[in-house]
Amino acid sequence: MSTSPDFVEYVLDKLDRNPRFYAKSMFGEYCLYADGRPVAFICDDTLFVKVLPASIALENICDKDSPYPKAKLYYVVTEEQLDSLRQLSNILFEISMSI
Repeated sequence: MSTSPDFVEYVLDKLDRNPRFYAKSMFGEYCLYADGRPVAFICDDTLFVKVLPASIALENICDKDSPYPKAKLYYVVTEEQLDSLRQLSNILFEISMSI
């Protein structure tokens, strides 16, 4: 299953349409960038955030899974969490500064 463009728009809406965020299509899925650096994947209509010290705030609230076969584990941010995680954009910017 691939990600719908509508879901990508939904994620970008939840990030307040900040121009510092953008998504690029990649093999039917998407890579999410913050300040030009890859910080997450959007696969199968799910947001997968990189597991790094900068994203530790997600440790106790998100499950972990692989966005695609043989990939590292990422934090899985559910749609419900997208609606309620006010600090998500800050976490993504911290990730971008740490890589």
